[in-house]
Amino acid sequence: MTQRTSDYPIEKQFLERWSPRAFSDQPVTETQVLTVLEAARWAPSASNLQPWRFFYGVRGEPEFDTLLSLLVPFNEGWAKDAGALIFIASVTSFDGQRQNITNSFDAGSAFMSLSLQAHSMGLVAHGMAGIEYDKVPVVLGLPDTLKVEAAVAIGYQGEASSLPEGLQAREAPSGRLPLADIAFKGHFTGEIKLPA
Repeated sequence: MTQRTSDYPIEKQFLERWSPRAFSDQPVTETQVLTVLEAARWAPSASNLQPWRFFYGVRGEPEFDTLLSLLVPFNEGWAKDAGALIFIASVTSFDGQRQNITNSFDAGSAFMSLSLQAHSMGLVAHGMAGIEYDKVPVVLGLPDTLKVEAAVAIGYQGEASSLPEGLQAREAPSGRLPLADIAFKGHFTGEIKLPA
């Protein structure tokens, strides 16, 4: 693994966790999936509303195939080898009138919790925005107050050589912008930069 370094000392789990696309054929159990979702359940949320909702399927079962069909073809091509798929949605309104304005922020918090739990179990988690947003609510029967946020492939890391040639070179932990480019004391200074 490429060595990642931080500008300030942090827990090693934040540097070790990354999002591979190569998965081994080692199966993931439903108990493992529910364990990562248990960690997500304990994420912080505004007013403790806990707006996250999860839909999962384990490879080899019909629910997995349903969720796989809701990914864009690029992601479907490699995620088919994952041990499980999870779709994350968030509640946009609990009463149909007042907007829950932190729903996406809170769902992202739950995603990070499940990612770190997966990492602690020797699993990897790869979040994806490349999903069929129009199809998901129909296929999963979501009410209007549930917003599809993202999908996650989880499983045991496989060999980069199992990926199509174009993805093999990308199968490495990515770096991050320096803290000085993203943290501003009091007010914005500088410019908005993209990662290299």
